[in-house]
Amino acid sequence: MDRRYFFERNLLALSVSDPELCSRLTMAETTRGRYKFLTARSGAQVPALIDAAGAAHPLHSLVDPQKEGRRLVSTTADEGFLVFFGLGGGYHIEAALERKDIYRVLVVEYDLNGLAELLSSQEYIHIFNDSRFRLLADVSPAALETYIPQIYQPVLYGGIRVLPLRTRTGFDQARFNEAADAFTRAIERVKGDYSVQAYFGKRWFSNIIRNLFWAEQEAPPIPPIRYAAISAAGPSLDAQLPELIRRRDSCYLIATDTSLPSLLSAGVEPDAVISIDCQHISYYHFMGGLPGHIPLFLDLASPPAVAACSKNLHFFSSGHPLTRYISRFWRSLPPVDTSGGNVTYAALSLADILGAQQIELYGADFSYPRGITYARGTYIYPYFDKRQNRFSPMESLFSDFLYRSPSLTRVGTGDSWYYETKIMSRYREGLEEKAHTLGTVRAIPGMGPPLALEKKSNIPSVTGLLHFFSSGPLTMTAKDFLLEYQKKIGSLPSCRQGIPQLLEKLKEDERLILATLLPIGAALKHRRPELTGEAVLEEVQAFCTAEISRILPSMAGKNQNYDDMDVVPTADR
Repeated sequence: MDRRYFFERNLLALSVSDPELCSRLTMAETTRGRYKFLTARSGAQVPALIDAAGAAHPLHSLVDPQKEGRRLVSTTADEGFLVFFGLGGGYHIEAALERKDIYRVLVVEYDLNGLAELLSSQEYIHIFNDSRFRLLADVSPAALETYIPQIYQPVLYGGIRVLPLRTRTGFDQARFNEAADAFTRAIERVKGDYSVQAYFGKRWFSNIIRNLFWAEQEAPPIPPIRYAAISAAGPSLDAQLPELIRRRDSCYLIATDTSLPSLLSAGVEPDAVISIDCQHISYYHFMGGLPGHIPLFLDLASPPAVAACSKNLHFFSSGHPLTRYISRFWRSLPPVDTSGGNVTYAALSLADILGAQQIELYGADFSYPRGITYARGTYIYPYFDKRQNRFSPMESLFSDFLYRSPSLTRVGTGDSWYYETKIMSRYREGLEEKAHTLGTVRAIPGMGPPLALEKKSNIPSVTGLLHFFSSGPLTMTAKDFLLEYQKKIGSLPSCRQGIPQLLEKLKEDERLILATLLPIGAALKHRRPELTGEAVLEEVQAFCTAEISRILPSMAGKNQNYDDMDVVPTADR
């Protein structure tokens, strides 16, 4: 058939799922001779790359490329998401899409003109029409690294694996190697997020739906600020308190929840406190009391017991899909960036949202200077004081807490040394990246590693805008919202026919509901890895509807349930 015929039919099929790529391909050339097309013994057409000497290198078997494709895909077992480097004749992709346990297929290809030649040689319509298939052409490593976490959900898809067409990748090693590195970085991010969801998914959900009672109440708007100080709970805070007290009247002091008792014991009242940890251990930071006039900024996923500690509550929406859903459909909550994973990072984001152009950090050690874990007065001292005995004195408890991390590394010599862990290093690096996008951020020198907070000149500042921190009006009562949300969970289409079929049937509002359930799915899958994606979703729906029914009777009063919440010391700074 005419090459133009194949090309136009393929583009028409591709335009349904990716009109932007289709538009780019219309500008490509199909006559540059990147490929030669050979006939296999089975009668199938095999594309062969032409090297500089004019030799042809077939991308598939010249005996039976379909059988070769099935053999390649058969090496995958628990992977429901396959990433192919190279489109070729599509035989390996056809083999993957024949399997019902493959939920998503992504192809990465380079050289738009070469891709156009492939699409001019034969039909790929059956591949392009499959809703599980996506094609990325000439994608940058950064774009690929961003794209993978957006479309890969371990709860639904199981494992993920890259399968390269060796001949194809060998002709463009540099770009495919960069793509492989980007893929590895992306998966590390997904693994990190998934592990957190697996541990906290159920707790987040339970906290969020209970906190709607508190979030229903009105709170006065917080006016904008110009200068902010943030107190973290590192050991350096002890030595920095005199400097903080000296500057106290000229700045808006935001205390991390961990540092609050240390400040209060020194006679320093902050202007605000922020807390993001969903674990019940956060309650320990407030056992010494919180003056009623001090605003408490809380992630909606924080423990309800912490919310009960304050009469001046200001909830915000973090990155959890349920808090975003609530903020969109129930009550608009200010967004605070908590992606750094620690409360000091969140405090920095809060200061920026409030309009602060100059921010100072106190006690931000992101390490254990000289083996000391926290500033004096923080929760861990009374916590261990109550648990020590003659067989396990306080020193032993502190030592066990310090050395529990397998990644503990000693840095420095003499008196200027500290212990650092991988997670603390990530926290520090994340905060540094955040600071690069803000106005002037300065860390008071401490005993930990110095913070590189200098603003990068090529990143525009987003500070200097004055904002009031306030929530929007209610669209309905908290009880009515939960009843409606519960009904929508129960109304999701059945997934018994398979995850791909479910995703294809979902409407936009149903996709939003499903997204709110995935962190709970990660928690259930972690505890019962034998469950399929379909079984996980059914378990999640049952758990969520039961949990909502459990708390609805108390929504008219103040009887909140705080059961099933473990108390575990954390190293969150």
